[in-house]
Amino acid sequence: MRTSFWTAAALIAAWLAWRSFAIPAAAIEPRGSAVSFTDRAGIPLGVVLSSGSESSMAVPLARVSPFFIKAILAAEDRRFFAHGPVDWLAAARASWQSAHCLCGAGGASTITMQLAREEFDLPSGMRGKVLQIWDAARIEAGASKDEILSAYINRVAMGGNVYGVEAAARTYFGVPASDVDLAQAALLAGLPNDPSRLEPRTHWRNARARQAAVLNAMVSAGYVTQSDAGIAGRETLHIRKAGGELAAAQQLLFRLSAQAPSSPVRTTIDLPLQRFVQSQARDVVAALADRNVTQAAALVIDNRSGEVLAYVGSTDYFDDAYLGKNDGVRGLRQPGSTLKPFLYEYALERRAIRPETILADVPTSYAIHNGEAYSPEDYSTNFAGPVSVRIALANSLNVPAVRVLSAVGVPSFLMRLRTLGFSDLHRTPDYYGLGLTLGAGEVTLWDLAHAYVTLARGGSAIPLRSVIDGSRPAAVQIGDRASWELVADMLADRYARAKSFGVGSVIDTPFPSLVKTGTSSDYRDTWTVGATPEYTVAVWTGNFSGAPMRGIAGVTGAGPLWNRIMLHLYEHRDPPRFPPPSGYRLVSWAGVREYADPADVRAMPASPSLTASAAYNEWRARQGDTFGAPRILFPNDGAIFEDKLAVNDSRRAQQEIEFRISRPRHAAAVWDLNGRRIASGSGDAYFWPVRTGDWNLTVRVGSQAQTVRFRVVRGTAHGPRGFTLAPRAL
Repeated sequence: MRTSFWTAAALIAAWLAWRSFAIPAAAIEPRGSAVSFTDRAGIPLGVVLSSGSESSMAVPLARVSPFFIKAILAAEDRRFFAHGPVDWLAAARASWQSAHCLCGAGGASTITMQLAREEFDLPSGMRGKVLQIWDAARIEAGASKDEILSAYINRVAMGGNVYGVEAAARTYFGVPASDVDLAQAALLAGLPNDPSRLEPRTHWRNARARQAAVLNAMVSAGYVTQSDAGIAGRETLHIRKAGGELAAAQQLLFRLSAQAPSSPVRTTIDLPLQRFVQSQARDVVAALADRNVTQAAALVIDNRSGEVLAYVGSTDYFDDAYLGKNDGVRGLRQPGSTLKPFLYEYALERRAIRPETILADVPTSYAIHNGEAYSPEDYSTNFAGPVSVRIALANSLNVPAVRVLSAVGVPSFLMRLRTLGFSDLHRTPDYYGLGLTLGAGEVTLWDLAHAYVTLARGGSAIPLRSVIDGSRPAAVQIGDRASWELVADMLADRYARAKSFGVGSVIDTPFPSLVKTGTSSDYRDTWTVGATPEYTVAVWTGNFSGAPMRGIAGVTGAGPLWNRIMLHLYEHRDPPRFPPPSGYRLVSWAGVREYADPADVRAMPASPSLTASAAYNEWRARQGDTFGAPRILFPNDGAIFEDKLAVNDSRRAQQEIEFRISRPRHAAAVWDLNGRRIASGSGDAYFWPVRTGDWNLTVRVGSQAQTVRFRVVRGTAHGPRGFTLAPRAL
């Protein structure tokens, strides 16, 4: 009885010792994650193979081609199923060869030993061999041969950052491991022998030579006939270029792979449309090559659901010369004038302007917080004088836009932009200043397209979606729907924008569509974004290097690609029209027809005086209007100047303010400053040495005169002083 007890105890202790010695199969299960993607119709887009910095994808042994199983056994461990953790016969043979040929012959490491080395990152040399044998014995004690072989073929190095047969088959041949033929299997099975020297993309001759050696080993092992090996050796193999395992929208798929909780992932991408947009992006950029345009990005979005139908991050993901792996959809860029519609909508909503408001497109200077002058102007450097809100927005006039922003305030408009989803506009209002409406900040094409979807939906904001997962986020209304509809109507008015873009330009479509272009400073970015009630199309062109293009604007840069995409979407039908603004009706006023609500109609003057304001003085002078009373163009009445120079500063003699006037032709003018005559004659300018104090400047021509008051103060830290606009005519 006692003997039986001790025998049982000994068996239990031995079993426990064995369990602690053995490495269970679960510990060596293949690691590696992969996410497969399809388009919205289920068409495969490809697989992103990822495990940290590795490309890997684990598959069960049953989903690996028998050709590869035989090839890897012939190449690495022919007697794998016949020996334990160590193949002592192979070890003896390798020792004999090494001793007699002094060639350092290898071949003694079994598959289990190689797995131990990979799994536990064991060192090389004699100590490493001993550790390999020890850990291989532990692995064999806890796992079956099939489990060991499965773990090995799913994690063995296959060149570059590719690990495992599934990842290698998809990376190099674009097929799953279950579908590789004999020639492909032999080439893949040869790679673990020296993954860096045999990587087929960079060392094709070496890989092909190793393939031949593997085929001979398979013949020797009786796995294939000499005839089959010969046919496989002559087969032409096509190695895919890097990233070729993804059919389209590579930047999007890589982004989604980091977020996808499961596989496969059904994306919102429409693959035929995606391929069309990609192809057209390449064609348009090629046509603009002489203008130093090398890249483009584009989005096509279904406004009804927010689903992204096409996502082109660059013209060619594989074009390293032009940084094709960058994502132009997510890159931060200056948006040019593309934010203006959101300013006008916000101003209309707050009734800071109305549809019938006349805006002054005239030379204007604003004070900025460092005491300097900010003087916006258009690319044409011309000024249109009095313009309606519709004309100002449709023609993308800069000075009226800055006037509107000055009226609503930078802080409140910046807050509205953030509400619309421009999360990267995170700096202070003073940082952006009045240039915010002209593109002083940086935004992404993604956020810009999202905002235009909101515009096309009448202010009803929904998130953009790139995965079909059954969710339907609720829409959020931003602002007043009628104001959004009014802005959409203005942007869809091809005749309103004719002054800047002409009629029949590349941004005109044969059906109603709203559209806005933008060009950043120094021609580094061009944008065209537009929509119908059903779709929004957003396009950027430029250079990922940041190099400027040569004199190309949004309409000629991004416009052609936008036009091609929009025409393709409506190749077989016309889109619905945008609805007229709710609560508004068309009225005739000042010779034009414009939408107005009842309050607007009641406030309309019978006969507006369009250019009576002093704000138009310089503009009238530029038009050759020199009749009537003399006008002081500069300084403005009420202007404040700051004198920062020390009394003994040597530059004081050069510090002057230019007084400018407009007067009837050939008439002499008399200039008085604080009642003291400073000049007379037929000149239109006088340079006055700066002195602190309060000053009255009077200019007389005959019996007519005008006076302005200005101040010069000593400079220290200050608020927004310098040049001011007075009176502030919109």
